[in-house]
Amino acid sequence: VPLDAGGHQVVLDLPSEPLLVVADPVRLQQILENVLLNAVKYTDPGGRIEVRARSELSEVLIGVRDNGIGIDPQYFDRIFILFQRLHGRNEYPGTGMGLAICKKIVERHGGRVWVESDPGRGSTFHFTIPDERGIYGKPATASPAD
Repeated sequence: VPLDAGGHQVVLDLPSEPLLVVADPVRLQQILENVLLNAVKYTDPGGRIEVRARSELSEVLIGVRDNGIGIDPQYFDRIFILFQRLHGRNEYPGTGMGLAICKKIVERHGGRVWVESDPGRGSTFHFTIPDERGIYGKPATASPAD
């Protein structure tokens, strides 16, 4: 699905080798779309959005960072609760469902999700998805005989 970056600078920091995860591709796309669209929504046009991914131990870590409005740390847990919004619909559109659904999907895949943020400076949403080592207990490059 094409992302309307709304005049934002989108930077991808991805490894040259593919990252293999054990995940439902439709649900993984849903997570990425939601987090990216939130970054666009809460960042002024012309802002910067960075997407990074890397392999870490037995999982893949994905982070989406923006230089948008940020989130006060007291609300870090609340934003992942269904129908909890920090802003009125007249300020920012949405239902308050997106991040709660993302959290549920990530956790059902055996991963974790969290946010780091400074109000007025932006947010970074992180999530992990187990790779083959995390699911099957062996390196992703192992042969069937291992």
